[in-house]
Amino acid sequence: MPHPHSNHLLSPKADDVGRGYVHVCTGEGKGKTTAAFGLALRAAGHGKRVYVGQFMKGRPSGEIAALRGHPLIVAEQLGDGAWQGRGRPATAAAARAADGLVRVTAALTSAKNDLVVLDELDVAVWSGLLSERQCLDLIAARPPQVELVITGRYAPAAVIERADLVTEMREVRHYYRRGVPARPGIEF
Repeated sequence: MPHPHSNHLLSPKADDVGRGYVHVCTGEGKGKTTAAFGLALRAAGHGKRVYVGQFMKGRPSGEIAALRGHPLIVAEQLGDGAWQGRGRPATAAAARAADGLVRVTAALTSAKNDLVVLDELDVAVWSGLLSERQCLDLIAARPPQVELVITGRYAPAAVIERADLVTEMREVRHYYRRGVPARPGIEF
């Protein structure tokens, strides 16, 4: 017997299968970037072209290293890795975010990519590097066949409202609270 909430899955419309959707992965828990990169790998495994733009991150990471040279995935770090917090961002960080916005807009609208991941975009908005309006404009610019994934804590309510799929990661327990630092290959 099918799950009671899955009736809509039994007979999808042809239009629903071929179109892209907007995903938001947000919340205080670990795993937002990991989920987005997992989806990027899954899409590439099916021959889809993927662009990943990481806002707020600039230090070397396992996911970027693993994807270097991948024939179907382009991944770029668009931040410098320096956490600015909320408020008035540093000029250099704002300039990098503005340049990143141009790059991700081109990747999203170029018809080259089937999936676009904008990692930590929510944090870039929260910190003041980009505006909520700029984020909403990105969503509006998405061609209907492109899947768009936006990650990061502090997703604005308007972004959540525009998304087709929203997942909130919630921390139940984290060894970080016991003083364990971020580890290569696990947290970065």
